Parts: sequence; C-alpha cells; structure tokens
Amino acid sequence: MIVGRVKEIWRYPVKSMAGEPLTACTLAADGIPGDRGWAIRDESAGEIRGAKKLPQLLLCAARYVEEPTDARIPVAEIAFPDGRRVRSDRAEAADRLGTLLGRRVTLWPRRPPGDDAHYRRGLPDKPDMEAELRDVFGRLPDEPLPDLMIFPQELFQYTSIPGTYFDALPVHFVTTATLAALTRANGASRFDVRRFRPNFVVESDGDGFVEAGWAGRRLRIGGASVAVEMPCPRCVMTTLPQGDLPKDPAVLRTIVRDAGQNVGMYANVADAGAIAVGDPVELV
Repeated sequence: MIVGRVKEIWRYPVKSMAGEPLTACTLAADGIPGDRGWAIRDESAGEIRGAKKLPQLLLCAARYVEEPTDARIPVAEIAFPDGRRVRSDRAEAADRLGTLLGRRVTLWPRRPPGDDAHYRRGLPDKPDMEAELRDVFGRLPDEPLPDLMIFPQELFQYTSIPGTYFDALPVHFVTTATLAALTRANGASRFDVRRFRPNFVVESDGDGFVEAGWAGRRLRIGGASVAVEMPCPRCVMTTLPQGDLPKDPAVLRTIVRDAGQNVGMYANVADAGAIAVGDPVELV
C-alpha cells in the first residue's frame, strides 16, 4: 500500500550542524553515506556532544566537498555564523568551533566500531540524573520524561552506537501529516522540518501522526526498504534557534502535550537501494 512519496532528502555531514538537501541518494546498510560523518568531541567533558549540550552548533552549516561513500567519509566544509568557511580537516576548524562554543573541542570523522574510548559517554554535567535528563530533553517539572528503554542498550554506555554518530538508528523520517497536525495544535509556532533533522520527509495524505502506526512494519522507499523500529522522542534541540527560526519552547510543549513526546520514526536499513525525491513510499 502506497502511503506517500519522498518530498525531501537530507544529509547532515557534521552532527548537529545544518545539513544539505539532496535530490537522490543510495541508501546503504548504515543509512545515507556520509550522514553524520563528522562530530565534535567536547574535550572538557570527555565525550562526543551535539546541540543538546552545545546549542551554537545549529548556527553552523556543513556540506561535503566531494561525495562520500559507505566506506569513505570525505572532508566537509563548515560555514560559520560570521560567513567564514573552513574545511573540517584544518586545525582552524576546531579552533574556531572552540571559540564559538566556549569549550575545548576537537573535530572527528566517524571512527571504527572498536574505538570504544572515542564513543564512550563521559560524566553527566549534573549529579542528579533526573535533572540531567530534564535538561537534555527540555522537559518541565510537570512533564514526563521519555521512556529511555526504547533506545538501543548501547546508548547507555556510548554517545552513539559505536561506528556511527547517530542519536539512535541510521534512518529517520517524518511525514507532512505529522507536521500539519502539530501546526493545527499550535498555529503560533513554526514546525519547520529543520527543527526535526530527518533524512526523509514523506509527503502523506493521512491525517494526524500517521507514521506512528508504522512501527514494526517495513517501508519500501524507492529502490530500498527499511524496518521501522521506534518513535523519535524529542528533546530541547527542537526549540533552539537556527537560520531564520527563532528560539521557541512552545514547539516542544506542543510535542509533549499533543504528540506523546514523539515526532517521526527511526528505522534500520533492510535492503539497500537508490532513492530519489518523488519516489513512492509503500507500507509492505
């Protein structure tokens, strides 16, 4: 059953920076080649971190200088808020990021899965774990925290599944139906795709949070297929300024109240293949 079509494809060369739109891609075992190919390591905290902890990262943008492959992560060009562009393999890039973030940081391409020390979590910023989680997920005292047990168990020890820089799984998608439902719930906020950082935006004629009903199913997207595994619990990143989007805590309040805390779904790649904007999305 066809449930929609691919409206947009996004790749994010550097974790938590603005990404680059694509007209087509080849979905490989680990997702779109080059997606989250680079990340920032906060050397003061001793771990890989993104905009949940370093919100100024969203003010930067990144693009690859040449096409990545599933086995090779090329250099990315980073555009800073002041307009300066620096290649990710230059020492200047980490220096400028450190100045922007007010932290001592390094910039790393994806490391092999066996590099446990690179991916291991550091100590939390707050000794009280509930306070730490409420900061990360942007939850008010009267709002529930997400059910963390839905996440892969490796994420309790590592900042991402070793060998990747994904928050959870390699494919993330959201439907236009969900964005429309959020807009109906709160017309004063902008539920722009950039706030949710999906790989695929699916144009859907359904009503409400339709992709939530696809959990445990398989989707054929163009020439590839994915296994839909889990919803995407939303965090403070959805509220942060980026580009022409202002800071807006009401975005997350609406998600928690009206969408059960989740927007979009995570998936694993079942069958590699080519995908282009306009391709059908079929629930198998």
